[in-house]
Amino acid sequence: MSTDLAENDTTTLTLSELSANPAAVYLAALAPGSRRAMLNALNTMARLLGDYDAFTCPWAALRFQHTAALRAQLAERYAAASVNKMLAALRGVLKAAWRLGQMEAADYARAADIANVAGATLPAGRALEAGELAALLRVCAEDATPAGARDAALLGLLYSCGLRRAEAVALDLSDYNQATGELRVSGKRNKVRLAHVVNGARAALLDWLELRGAAAGPLFLAVNKAGAIRPGARLTTQAVYKVLQKRALEAGIADVSPHDLRRTFVSDLLDAGADIVTVQKLAGHASVTTTARYDRRPEEAKRKAAELLHIPYSRRK
Repeated sequence: MSTDLAENDTTTLTLSELSANPAAVYLAALAPGSRRAMLNALNTMARLLGDYDAFTCPWAALRFQHTAALRAQLAERYAAASVNKMLAALRGVLKAAWRLGQMEAADYARAADIANVAGATLPAGRALEAGELAALLRVCAEDATPAGARDAALLGLLYSCGLRRAEAVALDLSDYNQATGELRVSGKRNKVRLAHVVNGARAALLDWLELRGAAAGPLFLAVNKAGAIRPGARLTTQAVYKVLQKRALEAGIADVSPHDLRRTFVSDLLDAGADIVTVQKLAGHASVTTTARYDRRPEEAKRKAAELLHIPYSRRK
């Protein structure tokens, strides 16, 4: 087991210590895109439990009274969605401790028997306004370096295929079928889905591939400051975020995150009349309930209903 699980932590553990550490075992079983978030969740809870971090916290010693108190503290400090993500990490590390033989089954069952916190939040970020995607693609087209073609293709796939940024950077050239436009996407929990690259997104991708070349490896490659493509150098998730920041600034629009394009993908499809189950599959959501949270049609209906009311007030002259 690699010690790189602790890359954001000052704790240094030997290989044997990592192999018997419930936090390390739990994190190692997660997809790379989830590992950092759950490490942060474990670190947050460990600090609340004492002078610990994820790898020094005595998770196996926790009992129901401890986890119930921890849940109460989290509920006081964080939004429901954040609390529930941390509780999921807590259950996961407790299960790892049980599987390692560090907890009795009854102690594990009671400690992990903590309910999620009720509450709902709006999806993070925003949906792009009409014309904003066109503005982003326009500034990419005006960039004559390979980065311009790459970024246009990247934006096209993030929007038209609803990709998470971790999914985008994980793509290899072999995942794209140029003849059919099919794109094989490896999503959360190692679930693979097919996306379809169409019209403008397909044209942008073909422009990028002409510059990238046919060498095997990452679909999206890094471009250095001199404008040269770096063979084999896969983009990072942070680099994708910076691309969006840079292009939004150049386009003169409000900040855009990669997830904003995904959210716009879902809401635009639903606005256009696509079936929500089909959209769920295209987005790679585990539940249609998640997809429904991105549906802006109910909010539009509520806005129109609110406009039926008349407030008898006029602006002062």
